[in-house]
Amino acid sequence: MKSADDTAIAILTWLAGEPELMSRFLALTGTDVASLRSAAGDPGFMGGLVAFLMDHEPTLMAFCTATETPPEEVVRAHHVFSGPRDYG
Repeated sequence: MKSADDTAIAILTWLAGEPELMSRFLALTGTDVASLRSAAGDPGFMGGLVAFLMDHEPTLMAFCTATETPPEEVVRAHHVFSGPRDYG
């Protein structure tokens, strides 16, 4: 089982090979290619990577298929980065 950080890095690596999705992610986050390296250490950015997949099931499944990552690992990483939620 990968750590949440490892899962987010795997997502970033996969996105780097998917120019259309990477462009969409960058546009949604307001990040540019030049700042990716420094942003990669930021928990908020890492959580954003995971949330990007969680928000679009076809993209999530494409990542999981391409990287042989169980969807449950992405869900677990999402919970780690998003923290506990109070729905009360």
